[in-house]
Amino acid sequence: MLKKKNIFVLSLGITFGVIIGLCGSVFAEKNNGAAVTTDTEVLPYEDLRTFTEIFGRIKQDYVEPVSDKKLLEDAIRGMLSGLDPHSAYLAADEYQELKEGTTGQFGGLGIEVTMENGFIKVVSPIDDTPAQRAGLKTGDLIVKLDEQPVKGMSLTDAVKLMRGEPGSKILLTIVREGEEAPLKITLVRDIIKVKSVKNRMLEKGYGYLRISSFQSGTGEGLKESLAALKKENGSDLKGLVLDLRNNPGGVLNAAVEVSDAFIKSGLIVYTEGRIANSEMRFNAAPDDLLNGAPIVVLINAGSASASEIVAGALQDQKRAVIMGEKSFGKGSVQTILPTSNGAAVKLTTARYFTPSGRSIQAQGIEPDVAVARVKLESLDKGDFTPVKEADLSRHLQNGNKTDDAKKNPQDEKKDEPLEMKDYALYEALNLLKGISIIK
Repeated sequence: MLKKKNIFVLSLGITFGVIIGLCGSVFAEKNNGAAVTTDTEVLPYEDLRTFTEIFGRIKQDYVEPVSDKKLLEDAIRGMLSGLDPHSAYLAADEYQELKEGTTGQFGGLGIEVTMENGFIKVVSPIDDTPAQRAGLKTGDLIVKLDEQPVKGMSLTDAVKLMRGEPGSKILLTIVREGEEAPLKITLVRDIIKVKSVKNRMLEKGYGYLRISSFQSGTGEGLKESLAALKKENGSDLKGLVLDLRNNPGGVLNAAVEVSDAFIKSGLIVYTEGRIANSEMRFNAAPDDLLNGAPIVVLINAGSASASEIVAGALQDQKRAVIMGEKSFGKGSVQTILPTSNGAAVKLTTARYFTPSGRSIQAQGIEPDVAVARVKLESLDKGDFTPVKEADLSRHLQNGNKTDDAKKNPQDEKKDEPLEMKDYALYEALNLLKGISIIK
């Protein structure tokens, strides 16, 4: 009896030792002036007691031995994932991958994803990557990776599975809106080298810039692309289409640089959070690389985060017309906080606001001109082919002395018109011309 009593006292002592240690760290954090909630002054002793009790039960009763390190790391992951879809614990290798991603070169499939109802949701495929070439679309839900269900898997673990050696294959099972059965798509992993800014002339005087993601070099890439367009045009541009469709975002400073390139003065974006250093304001420098020429910005449901900052800034400052679909609505700021073990915590610390004070979070940017996703097809591409004179039996010959041999249809095929290839871009160009004429 005495022995059992001693064991009970010892167990209770260990439990309270852990609780006191945890409480001490909370008090220390508070005394050091860090941000700690003041909603309640009473520490949750009962909840802490429950935590230590469950910790002990797992250590003692789980079917296989589990290390303290794994249990504590999983507890940290769960604590962060319970906050929002973007807060996460990054192990050392995951932290390194994140740093590589912001430089524009990394291995994988080229897909921006988030978690939704336990499944992996495609925010957007990145241009010129295996995901984009395989036809993945914004809104696709990935339910299996190589026949392994993703339900119950963390976003970090899912991303790990999607990454791998270049040349290796992975089978994605996709649930897509409008499709009755799941789609199975095989992708070949590749080294993803993302050139975030591309440019071309649409017509004489009208340029096109495509930003696929916001990286550390995007601002400089934008300036180089604009200079190339002006050189090709032989003079300043009459107007520009800035394409941010399926742009998942990226580095905040890059979004500020892109916005600043077209705005002469005023606010670009500001953030608000609970701690002092989460409150930032970014203002434009007095220059405009387009000298006031009109801009049409294309967005869709895959335009998120930094791309929404640019669209919101140019819209509020009356510098551009926003065209397309309502954007994704990711208006939260994630701060990377390195830890002493070489890992890091990605923690949501603030919200983005446009110059007029609109929060982007869960709202997105509403376009000034809505353009639904449509695909135009010419009437002669159906099963019905109209009957012509040449199809009638015993029809008269042409009479010309040239060779009547049938020409290869490919020889006569012209480039598909812009409205067939990209209807939204076609409408953006038309709007740009109209604004230019009025100005």
